[in-house]
Amino acid sequence: MSALKNFFSPNSVAVIGASTSPDKLGYAVVRNLVDSGFAKRASVYPINPKADEIIGLKAYPTVMAIPDEVDLAVVVIPYPQVPAAIRECGQKGITAAIIISAGFREAGMEGVEREQELLAVARSYGIRLIGPNCLGVIDTVSLLNASFAAGSPPTGPMAFMSQSGALGTAILDWAQAGQLGLSKFVSLGNKADVNEIDLLEAWGADPSTNVILIYCEELPKGPKFIETARRISKIKPIVAIKSGTTDAGSRAVSSHTGSLAGSEQAYQAAFRQAGVLRAESMEDLFDMARAFAYQPMLKGERIAIITNAGGPGILATDALERSGLSLARLKPETKLKLQQFLPSAASAANPVDVLGDARADRYRFALETVAADPNVDGILVLLTPQAMTEIEAVAHDTVAVAKQVGKPVFGCFMGASKVLAGIEILTKGGVPNYSFPERAALMFSAMARYRQILLRPEPEFASYEVDKARVAKLIERVITEGRNTIGDLESREVLEAYGLPMPRSALARTPDEAVHLASEYGYPVVLKIASPDILHKTDVGGVKVGLRSASDVRDAYELMVMRAQRFVPDARIWGCLVQEMAPAGGLEVLVGMNRDPQFGPLVTFGLGGIYVETLKDVTFRLAPFSKREAADMLGEIRAHALLDGVRGKAGVDKAAILDTLGRIGQLVQDFPQIVELDINPVLVYERGAIAIDMRLVLQSKRKSSVNSHH
Repeated sequence: MSALKNFFSPNSVAVIGASTSPDKLGYAVVRNLVDSGFAKRASVYPINPKADEIIGLKAYPTVMAIPDEVDLAVVVIPYPQVPAAIRECGQKGITAAIIISAGFREAGMEGVEREQELLAVARSYGIRLIGPNCLGVIDTVSLLNASFAAGSPPTGPMAFMSQSGALGTAILDWAQAGQLGLSKFVSLGNKADVNEIDLLEAWGADPSTNVILIYCEELPKGPKFIETARRISKIKPIVAIKSGTTDAGSRAVSSHTGSLAGSEQAYQAAFRQAGVLRAESMEDLFDMARAFAYQPMLKGERIAIITNAGGPGILATDALERSGLSLARLKPETKLKLQQFLPSAASAANPVDVLGDARADRYRFALETVAADPNVDGILVLLTPQAMTEIEAVAHDTVAVAKQVGKPVFGCFMGASKVLAGIEILTKGGVPNYSFPERAALMFSAMARYRQILLRPEPEFASYEVDKARVAKLIERVITEGRNTIGDLESREVLEAYGLPMPRSALARTPDEAVHLASEYGYPVVLKIASPDILHKTDVGGVKVGLRSASDVRDAYELMVMRAQRFVPDARIWGCLVQEMAPAGGLEVLVGMNRDPQFGPLVTFGLGGIYVETLKDVTFRLAPFSKREAADMLGEIRAHALLDGVRGKAGVDKAAILDTLGRIGQLVQDFPQIVELDINPVLVYERGAIAIDMRLVLQSKRKSSVNSHH
């Protein structure tokens, strides 16, 4: 926390732009510092040249006029005055500043320049900034409320960072309604300086925080985020919700924050590789937050259900199994104990049905008995409000047992008005209640996913002996010629240099050369037009497969060149590529890469050939990915059974696929100039794999300057 300590537990705060007018933000910030109790335990200095005191606190004309040291500045003045105010903070020796003022990057190109000027001033004095254009910062442990939010949230073990201030106010309102307890709250605004990575580092080491929550619109330092989150997620759960995942949503993000939205697939891969649990909705985010904040970790995947209604018990069973969890098999002695106590019509198997007339004592006995069973890893207490149900007593008992057992216990008190008092008891006692069995099952599933994250071994990365210089030379030549695409002929050099097996092939500049090469390789052969200006060869009849004689080769060569010249008159024709026919019977897969603007190389694997466009059966990882992550990709495609062999057909060489993925992963890291890559198909056999066709696209010389200041 040390680098950001003064944002969360400062001994003194100056509010630059403090106001005497209750309808101004500068007044709201001072009011919050007083009302939260912070002003009683630390010094608060309102800065206003026209006031002597504000809300009972002595005011100063400038920060330089304050006689004591100041740890934190909160800036609430019009944007043209902000850089000068930060310069003065630097002269005063202030090391942290929260800039609530708007009018920076979110306001267009002029705003971008203003923000860069502000950042330059801050950096020259070693000042860390949160904002600009933000709601502020709250730390409930130190009682700091340096924000213009309406009031302070209750203390709790969740730390929340949000790129959206407006969403932040809604979260604080939920918290004040008793739904969430927060340790820290940060509205990041434009993230000119402090960003998600800084806060992950700080909160990972914060003893008052059990779970870290993130609302983000973009993550410009993607690789660094993955590296940091991968480490912090081993210490405590990180739950994130990302907006702008649809095309329309990502356009909205660009207009809202002036930021580039990364692709949905890149975020999916990033969160998975970083060990971040992804929430699909705000409801998901809060549900997960409550589960992780207040309940112990799940040690296995066997769940017990205690219910007073058969139907909801069955629904819960279905939901748990759909979520990849299993119903706990109760030990015979547990079942016997339950049978001896429960009425004969009750069920002592899991789900344990205590019947509709169950009072609190029956629930309590079932709960204590099931909780003591070593085969049970987590418990769901289902309750529907029936005539005999002692709702509040059951809630009290559930809380009491949950505190003793060291296993996660969730409530599912179904209904509305009748169960309200019971739900309040559960919430106050730290037992999350979910209105429907499906929600509870999803939360157990999230806990099981986090358990897998904790069990992950340290990532092991493959490294290959390659001829990097050969590829560098080729790329330089292509760029010098003013091209940004590398077609089949030249890409062979790249594949060879990186050790990927291919059919033998060579360039023939005349029909005679083509015939000579074909007889050397042995018939049948493949012929492909070789031109740097024709990428989609099949569109111009530029590929012929299965040529079986010298005359076939000669005729195909002449026809291919003639067609190419007719369809693409300006194309440079180098001749034709003569290629050995690959053996029959291989499975066609695709290995590709697209460079994401925020996360870097996003590597694709899936079914190849004609299936790519129609089935879109692909999966993604960001390079660098570990050996284990590469292996996981193979099991994630819907057609993964084909890799193992179906209907008597032998499986394919998975090790050869992993080798291909690893080598391509290394290539796209070695050469950031490569922005797109496709090897389609890679033919995989029982033993070995052959790359048949490859295309590369290089970065064109014009680079966007947006986000360069991040």
